[in-house]
Amino acid sequence: MTRRVTLVDGGSGAGKTTFAHDVAARSRAAGRRVQVVSLDDMYPGWYGLAAASAMVVEDVLGRHRYRRWNWPEHRPAEWVAVDPDADLVIEGCGALTRESAPLATHRIWLELPAAERRDRALSRPDGEGYRPWWDVWAVQEAEHWARNRPWDLADEIIEPV
Repeated sequence: MTRRVTLVDGGSGAGKTTFAHDVAARSRAAGRRVQVVSLDDMYPGWYGLAAASAMVVEDVLGRHRYRRWNWPEHRPAEWVAVDPDADLVIEGCGALTRESAPLATHRIWLELPAAERRDRALSRPDGEGYRPWWDVWAVQEAEHWARNRPWDLADEIIEPV
């Protein structure tokens, strides 16, 4: 069985995590082994979007591992193994880049208006901790979008409900 690599990208609050876990559940129901990798676990702090994007190619897909980020202590944590034989669903802002796109079998961009994304992101249980960082993160998202235009790299553009 050929390994599938699905990249799920979109702005903060677009529903990437929920969507990725739904994709994984459908694949498991079809008898496939699947591992979900979330960039939220990898971003090295609030200024780490570009670094995590690079980790998708270098670490997750290249070395079959990634370094988790310890958010409460603001430092790198343990290495996490990536099963080289299982299907992968990699989700997070920065997952779909010009470098990662050729390494994937399926590329998805989730499109949702900025105001709706912001409301969704800040209404999460951890939303108040995110609120002071929203603008910092939005600048990095805009840089990622300008550099990579992930919607142009996507096989599918989906508007979550």
